[in-house]
Amino acid sequence: MRFERVIVLRIPRSILDAVIAHARRGLPNEACGYLAGKVCSAGGAAEIAAHFPLTNVDASPEHFGFDPAEQFAALRQAGGLGLKLAACYHSHPATPARPSAEDIRLAYDPGISYVIVSLAAEAPEVKSFRIRNGEATPEGIEVAP
Repeated sequence: MRFERVIVLRIPRSILDAVIAHARRGLPNEACGYLAGKVCSAGGAAEIAAHFPLTNVDASPEHFGFDPAEQFAALRQAGGLGLKLAACYHSHPATPARPSAEDIRLAYDPGISYVIVSLAAEAPEVKSFRIRNGEATPEGIEVAP
């Protein structure tokens, strides 16, 4: 699977709602997963078409780890649907929607987006970032009806 640069994520409301619901179900721990879609190779927007919730094997409110079998199954399923991995997401149960030092340190793939769902306030906050060479840069999220 090839990973491509994304400037903006276009996420259907139904998928965004599913990601937020997954984050809430994971409380008090972080939840994690992948978003896949059609990625514009010219560096434009990624049209998210699928959500792959994964198990946080660390079962921690401060960090997450993917179940390797689920991770590879999600990647195979996305590829089988003709989709590319566009983003990794995880939740912050009690902190803002910005990458922690650990998030930045563990962001190994500069070709995908890193989406963070904060449940620290009553209304969830969702933000996306590009993380490259230890630096996090905010990017846009467009929610489609």
